Parts: sequence; structure tokens; C-alpha cells
Amino acid sequence: MKFVLPHLPYAYDALEPYIDAQTMEIHYTKHHQAYVDKTNEALERFPEFDTTGIEALLLDLPAVPEDIRATIRNNAGGHYNHSLFWQLMKKNGGGKPNGLLADAINKTFGSFEAFQSLFNERAKTVFGSGWSWLSVDNNGELIVTALPNQDSPLLYNMTPIFGLDVWEHAYYLKYHNKRPDYINAWWHVINWDMVEENYRAVIE
Repeated sequence: MKFVLPHLPYAYDALEPYIDAQTMEIHYTKHHQAYVDKTNEALERFPEFDTTGIEALLLDLPAVPEDIRATIRNNAGGHYNHSLFWQLMKKNGGGKPNGLLADAINKTFGSFEAFQSLFNERAKTVFGSGWSWLSVDNNGELIVTALPNQDSPLLYNMTPIFGLDVWEHAYYLKYHNKRPDYINAWWHVINWDMVEENYRAVIE
């Protein structure tokens, strides 16, 4: 079996005006598709990995043959990250989290606003291309990190539940070089129900 592009759970223009339709279409059909294609191409000579789930593949990256390991890290990582990213957004999203996640954020960071400020700062200071993440570590604690390129928190013994793509392809058509404007706009499309579901899947 080969990896495939997952279904996008909304129309390309659903996140307007915060994320424009043209960016969504290019990001999904070109960039994400390329990560899927390059992962499949790299694995063609190693059919024993074809039926491995994307998460398991990244978790066991040292077992991947060395000559394709970097390709898998970058492209399987891109596939995994984007598959999560699309689910984290929805039409008429935004606001604040509720439930267990809200309690954990308040306990860990002091308030939602303090968490948001830290997350934004991490996203703004990614050098070049990368992501800002909210993950759960091996102790069940929330942690905010910024990682380069398409590195997944899985590679660092963390389970991502929430993340923002700050590669230029995610925002440049609309926001140009104004990454902070894109970051601020993105909070208006967050699907907090999905983030809560992701969090519960890790801790329960």
C-alpha cells in the first residue's frame, strides 16, 4: 500500500478571509501531494515499509535505510504534519479551548493568553522554514516547541496535538513577508474540538 493525500475536510475557501482559497489549494494539492509522492518514491525499493503507518515510520526512523532516511524524515514528516494541520482548522473556528485541554493550558502556562503569547513567539522566531507546536511529552505534560523544516515532534519523544505551519508557502500569497500577521489571523480558524480530541487521545 502507498500513502495517499487525505481528504480535506472543508472547501478551499472555507477559511477565508484568514487563509485564502488559492493558498489552501496550492498548499494542499501541490505541497502536501509532493510530500506524499516523494515518500512513496523513496519506499519503492523497500516494500517492507509500504504497509507501515506514517506515525510508526517516523517513530522508527533509525530502522529506515540510511540512503533514504533524510528523504523520509523530510517528506513523511511533511505528510504527517500536514495531515494533522488540516484537521486543526475549520470554518467559523477560533475562540478558546474548553474541557481538559483548557485546564491543562491554564495549569501549565498560567492562562490561555500566556500560552498564546509563547506559541506566537515560537512561531515568529522559527528561522527559515518550520513549525510551532503544542505537544504532550512522555510525562503527559504540555510543551511548546519550534522545530525546523518538516521535523515532527514524534522525532523528539513528543506527541503533537496542535501546530502551525510557518513555511512561506503557507502564507506568502496573502501575507507576503508579514509572518506575524498570518500567525495572528490563524487563531480565528482553530478547531478546538479537534485539538481537545487529540489531547484526550494522548492522556486517556
